[in-house]
Amino acid sequence: MSIYGWLQRKGPNGFGYNSLAEEVSQGLDLSGQTFLVTGSNSGLGLETVRVLLMRGAKVIAAARTADKARSATQSLGGDVVPLACELSEPESVRAAVKAVQDGGHVLAAIIANAGIMALPERKVAHGIELQLFTNHVGHFMLVCGLLHQLADDGRVVVLSSAAHKSTYREGIRFDDLDAAKRYTPWAAYGQSKLANLLFVRELATRLPKPGQTANAVHPGVIATNLGRHMGKVGMGLFNTVGPILVLKSIGAGAATQTYVAVHPDAAKVNGEYWSHCNIEESSEFGRDRALASQLWQVTEEIVAQLVRTS
Repeated sequence: MSIYGWLQRKGPNGFGYNSLAEEVSQGLDLSGQTFLVTGSNSGLGLETVRVLLMRGAKVIAAARTADKARSATQSLGGDVVPLACELSEPESVRAAVKAVQDGGHVLAAIIANAGIMALPERKVAHGIELQLFTNHVGHFMLVCGLLHQLADDGRVVVLSSAAHKSTYREGIRFDDLDAAKRYTPWAAYGQSKLANLLFVRELATRLPKPGQTANAVHPGVIATNLGRHMGKVGMGLFNTVGPILVLKSIGAGAATQTYVAVHPDAAKVNGEYWSHCNIEESSEFGRDRALASQLWQVTEEIVAQLVRTS
């Protein structure tokens, strides 16, 4: 199959690599529903917010500061609630949870979209490597804190990545969560994305109500500011292969998370890994239920320690 043919192919549900967020939500009326989107001020998050608003939804737009969320979304129109949520700072995450609770918001979906990628040098937050803390622990705190705000048929959508297949040989390096022994930018990023997927696998078994779902998605490779730390080597890949062959548009990148969050056909799917708007098999680590359970326990211990020391 040619590259063009591969890019144009569709999955069982009629959507695929080049499907757009607008396309997968076509004809849906989301009036009266509220969605929370992290990383809403740029890239996939902002596009997801735009399309949800287009379909009539109310959106709680979370970013590192409320000003960033407000500035990014003010031109979109619609019902937007800016929310500060710095995922690497537990106090900020707890404040965000409280704000949603105090607002009495019932959430049709939480879309955990924010993240950082391939930091060139090791950084640590609260004793945990920064990518793992921001991408996984911060979202763990936010999502778990808001489970009782989730509608009876509410959905949790967490951005993982195909990069979860390129992590450390242990999968999750529980004996080196601060990466003090060894730090490799892409392996550390892959570990954080594996953690996102394992979080979903376990969360799917722990949701408070039977109609609720949790799923992980790979958005594809997209030219967003997520890659701002990639440097010459990482961007060289994109420049060599070319945007037509490798990079999705922002609209196509946001399609999978939008589909899983709003499409009726995704409503009963729970605990799966999605790519190009369709269910896809993950790595062996990504299917390891024991590893998922262990990660949940360790993350709960990390969060409990943060509470004790705050």
